[in-house]
Amino acid sequence: MNADAPRHGLFSTQLGTTGPRVVFLHGLFGHGRNWNTVAKALAESARVTLIDLPNHGRSEWTDHFSYPEMAGQVAELLKVQGDGDRYVVVGHSMGGKVAMTLALLRADLVERLCVVDVSPVPTREFSDFETFIRGMHAIDLETLTGRRDADTQLAGYVSDPNIRGFLLQNLRRDNRGANGWRWQVNLEMLGDHLDEMGDWPDLHAKPYEGRVLWLAGDESPYIQPEYAAAMRALFPRVQLVKIKEAGHWVHSEQPEVFLAIMRRFLRL
Repeated sequence: MNADAPRHGLFSTQLGTTGPRVVFLHGLFGHGRNWNTVAKALAESARVTLIDLPNHGRSEWTDHFSYPEMAGQVAELLKVQGDGDRYVVVGHSMGGKVAMTLALLRADLVERLCVVDVSPVPTREFSDFETFIRGMHAIDLETLTGRRDADTQLAGYVSDPNIRGFLLQNLRRDNRGANGWRWQVNLEMLGDHLDEMGDWPDLHAKPYEGRVLWLAGDESPYIQPEYAAAMRALFPRVQLVKIKEAGHWVHSEQPEVFLAIMRRFLRL
């Protein structure tokens, strides 16, 4: 496993030395390491890149939110790392919108596309992320005694312990924060731009003609039948696959099924 300091503002990790190039893009409040289990399994026969998107993980922060700009940063990193190769691009939620934007604006870099539980339409109405942000802001970093204390405080806003654990991965202990604690994610900026994040940009781009796998959690509202027309207009070679007993976090709720689908999609 190799890790790169921020290049073009983005921190990335690479696994594997041979096979097709694959890049994974995480969702809101995630980071590249969210894909570690899948990446390690694929790295035996693929070259995998895990990226911390802007304002997340160890990547640089910005003062605004833009899908085209995020896709542009990813494109610059892939151009350097890929040395002319094209990538299979996999993106979940916010990362799925970055992935779709990348495919539409820089098709020369995208060999195939996998969009995980998100659609090229505004999805703001489904999101619990505003509540998540309120809960994260409510944690008193000045008096925080540890992660268990943070979990207890967050539980008043987020009942699911798995989601709390996911959110609290962004809590870091170091000397830069209050009482030695800080948020690694750019909480203020992301909270101020949830509307843009939930929206879908008008890219004025030609459809992406490559193969597209559209993965949906069967219990998630983010992919609806009425969204198929918008998806097909931009990605005419799309195939929809629904994963049973999965909500929005498909790859963590059904990891073995997700991995099997990835292997087929990558032809490994």
